[in-house]
Amino acid sequence: MELYLTVAIIIIGIILFVRDYFSIDTTSIIIMALFIVSGVLSPEEGFSGFNHPATITLGCMFVVSAGVFKSGIIDGLSAKLIKIARINYFLALLSLCCTAAVLSAFINDSAVVAILIPVALLVCREAGISPSRLLIPISFSALFGGTCTLVGTSTNILVSSYAEKLGSEGFGMFEFSFLALCLLAIGMTYIILLAPLFLPKRSQPEGVGLKKQAEKYMAEIELNKDSLDVDQSISQSKLVNDYKVQILRIKRKHYRVYEINGETVLRESDLLRILVDPVNLAKLKMQRGLSVKGDKENIHEAEVNDKIDPKKVPTPNEEKKIYEVMIPYGSELAGRSIKQLNFRSTYYASVLAIRHRKETITEDVSNVVLKEGDMMLLFASEKAISLLTSEKLIVTLSEYQGRRVNYKKAIPALLIVIGVVSAAAFNITSILISAMIGSLLLVTLTILKPQEAYEAIEWKVIFMVAGVLSMGKALEKTGGSDIISQYIYESLGGMDPRWTLSLIFLFTFLSTNVLSSKAAAALMTPIVISLAAAMQVSEKPFLIGVMFACSLTFMTPVSYPVNTMVYAPGNYKFRDFLKFGTPLNFIVWIAASFLIPIFFPF
Repeated sequence: MELYLTVAIIIIGIILFVRDYFSIDTTSIIIMALFIVSGVLSPEEGFSGFNHPATITLGCMFVVSAGVFKSGIIDGLSAKLIKIARINYFLALLSLCCTAAVLSAFINDSAVVAILIPVALLVCREAGISPSRLLIPISFSALFGGTCTLVGTSTNILVSSYAEKLGSEGFGMFEFSFLALCLLAIGMTYIILLAPLFLPKRSQPEGVGLKKQAEKYMAEIELNKDSLDVDQSISQSKLVNDYKVQILRIKRKHYRVYEINGETVLRESDLLRILVDPVNLAKLKMQRGLSVKGDKENIHEAEVNDKIDPKKVPTPNEEKKIYEVMIPYGSELAGRSIKQLNFRSTYYASVLAIRHRKETITEDVSNVVLKEGDMMLLFASEKAISLLTSEKLIVTLSEYQGRRVNYKKAIPALLIVIGVVSAAAFNITSILISAMIGSLLLVTLTILKPQEAYEAIEWKVIFMVAGVLSMGKALEKTGGSDIISQYIYESLGGMDPRWTLSLIFLFTFLSTNVLSSKAAAALMTPIVISLAAAMQVSEKPFLIGVMFACSLTFMTPVSYPVNTMVYAPGNYKFRDFLKFGTPLNFIVWIAASFLIPIFFPF
């Protein structure tokens, strides 16, 4: 009975993952809760994912990565990278891809891509390169780089730690690096040679881009004494409720009202800077009590015409500008709408437009549920943008400003990272212990404040990993992994182990394009260990196959977080990933099928 319940819950989980009803971490916790409530797992077994070595190691590595970024080392490297990349397209492609691959071997790949996206966009603007020709290569290179070391991706840590807990031997820091470097060489050759041929030279067409869309809808209106909105709060006004107007600024006689929220009361003679779609703007021009002062075809024109005598401003003069930003993987903004976030009052910034995949939304943006990888056009002060960036809620795309290298923090941070990697590589201690000591050193040496260390941990990933581990635990406990592996063995047992490995690799990377990589890894790890035992061969080739198949997924923009992150900034279409990523995925599959048994014999 428990086995049937386990299979049913896993099927429910797969449906939730595929249909995207909830965020991945929420789905993972729902699956864990179902296992506990149904009695398949005891509460102790269900929650064991939170004290699993993989989960703790991931948390510590997030802190170690944050120490490197906080010191400014990566920003210093990015400044030099910009000088090289702006020379021509080939150098830009080569330098950005190599940087992404090298950094991702030791630092979380999502963080690396989040840093390189604004760098790449700056290079594109200065060198006249289409972003669509650079961002997919950066994402794919980061995925290849992440497979080169044990700490390169969370999937590597998950598979190794999980296998170790099931009684198999874990992997060393660089145990599979030579194999990964071979695949990296194949992948980089494909990317460098074919990106110029297959990736589109697609820029944002005039009038279609995020900024251009918002510029078209700018207008100024004056409230006359017979307006129905005089002495009404913004949230109750006809402007907002009937005409879907977004009020950006209010000029009131000789000063400007800076703090605008739903409770702000409109007064006679207020001059309002608004964002409104053309249909409703035409209606406003016909309404009594309103004087439309002019449509702003250019946002810069609107700002130039908004000069006010600073002596008559009663609040601190924080000039607002237009910023293009992206919601990175792990942002707390994802999964909630602008209205639910109370965005304007909380962050003192207005959302002018949102780009989700290929759709640009400029109307009724307050009800749009934000997702990771979405681009937003914000009307905000530099201080507000700095706050949002520091809390890892957004990544600024419109302008890149690297921090100066703080050598007092940079040198100790770099030494700590080298120590963490070296201690695990030379078997002085496990990666769990070395990462934990490294995290503590970063805090005790004040390279990171305790609060910064806490905020550095991507809790969404931690909860997701803890949740999906329950699937593997349930399969293991109920004997499901043994039954599945026995079925595979009976179907494929007579074949050469290389063919079995190849089919396992194929099935895993195809399922990863539907499920999350962590869920696929948690499901497949106990199955392949049982399969290797039934075949009486080493489990390591199969574990490596699962590890690489879960990480090297290129076919869709949702197959891995870094692919999602580059989708909107690169102005890609779904078919771009299919066209460029599918051949690469099958090349990697064939290459891995031959190379894995050479480096890890059965």
